[in-house]
Amino acid sequence: MANAPAIQTAFAPDSSRSWIRLAICVALSAIGGVGMWSVVVTLPTVQADFGVARADASTPYTVLMISFAFGGVLMGRIVDRRGVAPALVVSALLLGTGYVLSALTHNFLLFILCQGVLVGAGASASFGPLVADISMWFERRRGIAVAICAAGNYVAGMIWPPLVQYFLDKSGWRATHIGIGLFCAVAIPALAWLLRDRRGVATASAAAASWRPSADSSLSPRTVQVLLTVAGVACCVAMSMPQVHIVAYCGDLGYGPARGADMLSLMLGFGIISRVASGFVADRIGGVYTLLIGSFLQGVALLLYILFDGLIALYVISALFGLFQGGIVPSYAIIVREYFDPREAGSRIGIIIMATLFGMAFGGWVSGVIFDVTGGYKAAFVNGLLWNLVNVSIVSFMILRRNRAATA
Repeated sequence: MANAPAIQTAFAPDSSRSWIRLAICVALSAIGGVGMWSVVVTLPTVQADFGVARADASTPYTVLMISFAFGGVLMGRIVDRRGVAPALVVSALLLGTGYVLSALTHNFLLFILCQGVLVGAGASASFGPLVADISMWFERRRGIAVAICAAGNYVAGMIWPPLVQYFLDKSGWRATHIGIGLFCAVAIPALAWLLRDRRGVATASAAAASWRPSADSSLSPRTVQVLLTVAGVACCVAMSMPQVHIVAYCGDLGYGPARGADMLSLMLGFGIISRVASGFVADRIGGVYTLLIGSFLQGVALLLYILFDGLIALYVISALFGLFQGGIVPSYAIIVREYFDPREAGSRIGIIIMATLFGMAFGGWVSGVIFDVTGGYKAAFVNGLLWNLVNVSIVSFMILRRNRAATA
């Protein structure tokens, strides 16, 4: 599987073959994305089973996101050298092993190792590497293609939480994890076999010799990379609070974890709409402006969480949160293609995605710590809002420098 079959026809970006590949990537992202979302749904149950504090129960998610981050860089290197299909096979093996072993252990540290390290690394191939790969198969519609591919992660977030909660109530979290692991081990390699074709990468590399940046901010590439990395951390510390803790938050308010799982599913369902819409927007106004809009609106939603905690209000705000923030992470991939050589796209996107995942990991953990210290989540929402302001400030600075360079 490491080597693509011989190609008999010429490659054409934005072709029907490109769109078919995109559909397969979305399906793979939706399956592999379970690694990010099942741990959120099972957090209260795992906490009770192992008898640990809320901050400790949030640790598997934190370790998972860190492993996801480093795993994305490693998977990206495999993609650059061997193609995306072998990376996905490795992903399937890690996911299957991680889920099954985590279900069999009764030691919390071993659970963290299995669920955090193995599942996190396995799930990493379902996001950044797929986004980087599909960006090579489109030119005119790259923004919408990248956004749709990134939406696969939210398809996972829409489908898996209620499904996991159903089997959690019916069979317990251990049996549910075994079932998830076996499904991933079979389904992902079957779909990965369809992605052996590497013509998109070859064509992009050949065209890179005449590449010129479509965005000039008078900032050095290193400075742009650092700014985007810090922005990625900040936006995702803010993003993690509702996504990681909404199930537990609803349980603490007396609404029950099932309501929280529904809100998470609703949030990520609207996130799909946002991600697709952001692709259309990015194709017209560029990635940086799209990122600014999404980040500003995410801050508005976090403020609403601070002001309202009624059941109906939380459903509405969760939908708005998903609608506002869904386009943020895909915007980084578009920005990379605007500012950097396409031959560097895989590694640079991988680094920024890693930064966003560090933000999710830290944000999920620190929100649990703030809960343990204050006895509630209001202060955690305020913390998220402050981090969101950091992101807005960085993106605004980049836009100002870009506009200044354009008029100089």
